Amino acid sequence: MESITGALGPLFLLILLGAAMGYGRWPSLDFWAQMERFIYFVLFPAMLVGTLATADVSQVPVGRLALALLGAMALFGLVLWHFRAWLQLSPAAFTSVFQGAVRFNTYVGVAGAAALHGSLGATTAAVAVALMVPVVNVMCVASFVAAGTLGRASLGKSALALAKNPLILACLAGIGLNLSGVGLPGWSEDTVTLLGRAALPLGLVAVGVALKPMALLRIDRGLIATNAIKLLCMPACVLLLAWLLGLDPVSRDVALLFAALPTATSAYILARQLGGDAELMAAIITGQTLLAMLTLPFWLKLVS
Repeated sequence: MESITGALGPLFLLILLGAAMGYGRWPSLDFWAQMERFIYFVLFPAMLVGTLATADVSQVPVGRLALALLGAMALFGLVLWHFRAWLQLSPAAFTSVFQGAVRFNTYVGVAGAAALHGSLGATTAAVAVALMVPVVNVMCVASFVAAGTLGRASLGKSALALAKNPLILACLAGIGLNLSGVGLPGWSEDTVTLLGRAALPLGLVAVGVALKPMALLRIDRGLIATNAIKLLCMPACVLLLAWLLGLDPVSRDVALLFAALPTATSAYILARQLGGDAELMAAIITGQTLLAMLTLPFWLKLVS
């Protein structure tokens, strides 16, 4: 347990540092809004390209990892949709609950995998991101369409944003450079590596800044359901699938880590843009991030 908490502890401290900076509005909320865009469009894509372009992906059981992660994600997406009437939520609130159950915080996931298993953990995490990001974005946009919260114009914008998603494009670029044998020639590898190193610490601080403590005052059936699925049911399902598929310890740990991650802070922006319940989304993001500081070490300890 000490090695797990030792690996995850600094990550959680960076999130709490960000929460303190956000609460104090230092240096300013506008600064962090621009910084988050810089991380999302430049630093994190650079990290993904640098990792995937030079990684020995043959060490990662891509097919079995995809079955474990995408299988669990699809299963609970269908479960939520099946029980939407029982939840008694408005269409806007349901889309926020859906996002809370299936989206994941890539910054915490990649940083946690690297802290636990070094370069192989980071490579496995990058593969997980490449597998999950396109699927989860399509699922979430589809939930808005099915719930009827956006019109045709917004649907077209959503499809365009999906095609221009920097994480999807970075994964495609990194995989393409790897498979072509080009890699990152010359100074490009060092440049991309330096940019990538800045992504995780700044990304974790930005996660903390985005938390909204006052949103925790909201408690309802949808919030309880999405937290239970994301932090308890999803990791339990992935752990079972990892065992059935015979994943190696590193791939199993990374799959479990990604399954147990709190939802992404970008879900709040998507909720505002596509007609979701932004206030409920803020409560889900804040609650899951704080609860994950307890549940993540628990799940990883369970398999250690």
